[in-house]
This record gives sequence, structure tokens and C-alpha cells, in this order.
Amino acid sequence: MKTIITIGRQYGSAGHEIGEKLARELHIPFYDKALLTRAAKESGFCEEMIKTHDERPTNSFLYNLVMDTYSFGYNSAGVVDMPISQKVFLAQFDTIKKIAAEGPAVIVGRCADYALDDNPDCLSVFIQADMNARIKRICQKYDMTEAKAKDAILKKDKQRSSYYNYYSTRKWGHCSTYDLCISSSLLGIDATVRFLKQFVEEFDQTTK
Repeated sequence: MKTIITIGRQYGSAGHEIGEKLARELHIPFYDKALLTRAAKESGFCEEMIKTHDERPTNSFLYNLVMDTYSFGYNSAGVVDMPISQKVFLAQFDTIKKIAAEGPAVIVGRCADYALDDNPDCLSVFIQADMNARIKRICQKYDMTEAKAKDAILKKDKQRSSYYNYYSTRKWGHCSTYDLCISSSLLGIDATVRFLKQFVEEFDQTTK
């Protein structure tokens, strides 16, 4: 197998869990938060800084200027004058490309589909879910009220959308952006994983 699966996801759609289970079923590496750790290690950035900017575009000049004083690496001539948020994005961008060059993997978020746009072995997936199902999941996972869960969902989706739309030339969550869009609330998590596994295996055969 040589396919790299990238997963975009709505907050509360179980995208992380589905990606993790899919990677386990396919016996390939899984990257979500682990991508941040690796990006920090390879770029020289503090891991906390990478996490601070994770899928979160920051346009404040003053904030970027202050945070830039904490940048220990990734200061080659081409990027030294960039805001810290863009340097962090580039560090993640490079790490995603390195991961893909090493072989098949499942990568969640971080504009991975855009980073691998020229890779014929990349299959981009977007996972969504019914709002009620998402609210229920967030309520159970974080012990929130329904009102607070819905507010968190709307804010997180807006954040992810802003980040993706800011750094890519595409539209987050739009069907034309991805190879496959699927609602996890229709089949449930495990059935969605089984469906994606079959889809990935078929895709892998067509690219040989």
C-alpha cells in the first residue's frame, strides 16, 4: 500500500477517532497531535509555540512580533521576515511532505491535503456529522451542557475554516475541495471506518 489519507473534519464528527482506527486497520502510521511534536523537533520551534498556532491563523502584527522572539529555528533567509504564524505553518507543511515521502499514513487536519496536492498517492477525505450528533458527542466527551457544546462546535469550526481558507486556495468543508466527503453520523464510527478502509484499498489499487 502507498496511499496517504488526509482527513479534514468538523468538530465533534469523530474525525480523530475515525482516522486513528482507520490507520490501525490499514497498519500504517497515524498523525494528529504527533505531527506537531515532530514539526517542533525538525524545525527547532518550541512545541508549545507550534500548539499555540495549531490550525489557528493569527493576523495580529504585535502578537507575531512578540512571539517571534521565541523562535529559535526556522529562520533561513527566505522566511526570516515572515510572521511567526506563517513560519509555524511552513514548518508543519514541510513535516507533512516528509511524512508522505516515508510511505502511507493517515494525517488529520493542518491543510495536509493542500500540502500534498501534487502527490498522486494522496486521498483527501472530509468527515462531517449531523449537528445533534456532534453536540451529543462533545457533551459526553467534555461534560458540557448542550448550549456550551454547540457554542464550542461553532467556534472550532470557524477557527478551522479560517485557518484552511487563509493558507490554502480552497474552501474548507466544500465538497469540491476533497476526493470524498462522508457523514459519520449516518453509519456510525466503526461502519464509517470500514467504508473508508474499503474505499482506500480500492483507490490504492487504481493508482498502482
